[in-house]
Amino acid sequence: MVQGPKRATGGGGGLKGAGQKKSNKTTKKFVINATQPTSDRIFDPSAFTTFLQQRIKVDGRTGNLGDNITVSNLGDGRIEVVAHQEFSGRYLKYLTKKFLKKQQLRDWLRVVSTSKGEYSLKFFNVVGEGEEEDDE
Repeated sequence: MVQGPKRATGGGGGLKGAGQKKSNKTTKKFVINATQPTSDRIFDPSAFTTFLQQRIKVDGRTGNLGDNITVSNLGDGRIEVVAHQEFSGRYLKYLTKKFLKKQQLRDWLRVVSTSKGEYSLKFFNVVGEGEEEDDE
C-alpha cells in the first residue's frame, strides 16, 4: 500500500481562539421598563428585583452575584441590571418570562426589546374583544 504525501487539512478542530481569555472587563447595562404594568398595580418591581437577585446564575451557581452583577430598582417600575462580565440579554428576557409565568401574568404581558439593552413589559393588544360574538 502506497501512501501519498501528507497535506495539512483545512479544519482546525475547535473554536478559534478558544484558549485565549480576554483580560479587559466588559460592562453591560440592561434596563427593564415595567412602568405601564406597575402603574396599573398588577406588577411589583421590588418582588421582581429580589427574584432576579436570587435566580441569576454566575459561573453556574445561583445567588453568586458578588460584585460582578448588580440589580437595582430605579423606581417608577424600572429595573437596572449592570454586569461587569459576559451577560446575555436573552437570559434576562428568559428570567423575566419565568417571573411573569410564576405570577400568572404571562397571559397579559409580554417582554419586548425596545432598543439595545432595554426591555419593556407591554400588554397584549386585545382589540375588538366584543366583536367576537358568534352569529348563528
